[in-house]
Amino acid sequence: MAGQTRRRGAALEEAILQAAVAELAESGFAGLTMDKVAARAGTNKNAIYRRWPNRISLGIAAYKQLAKAAPLPDTGELRGDVLELLRQANRHWSSPLGGVLRDLLAAAGGAAEVLAQLQDQSGDAAAAPWLTVLGRAVARGEAAPEALHPRVATVAIVLLRNEFVVRGVPSAPDDVLVEIVDEVYLPLVRRRSALG
Repeated sequence: MAGQTRRRGAALEEAILQAAVAELAESGFAGLTMDKVAARAGTNKNAIYRRWPNRISLGIAAYKQLAKAAPLPDTGELRGDVLELLRQANRHWSSPLGGVLRDLLAAAGGAAEVLAQLQDQSGDAAAAPWLTVLGRAVARGEAAPEALHPRVATVAIVLLRNEFVVRGVPSAPDDVLVEIVDEVYLPLVRRRSALG
């Protein structure tokens, strides 16, 4: 390959990550291998392992590149916003990309260090839209400021995640989403508001 310079640093890392993204999109996590990524990126496996110590870490990094945040709903009411956020999450987790996330969670097998890498998707960063929606409800007078707590804000998404991870459903029926909102989320918000 005359005339081609050797990539290093950020350029090489970007090439590897884009190769992993392409492999993940085409083959899912089950088909993601260091050999395929190295071949696609035009590098060797050692270059990959220096940046990502294992296939799960590389898969998580590639998944984060693929996963794009959906627009935040603003229906004018808490119930509508929470229900739409759940529907967006349900569509995502039911999609092929959601299958990748489920495979990554299964591959992590409870390993704290691996799960911590996914926290950007399921921890503080994932709590932001829920806190925003609940904050809007507080501003509209639908909920008291005491309800604005991260665990309260995210309880609906945690219950939906339970449907996929623990129960193994391919998609949650809409009546389950409505039940989560009407039977758990809104009563919890009202209870926190009543305590204030």
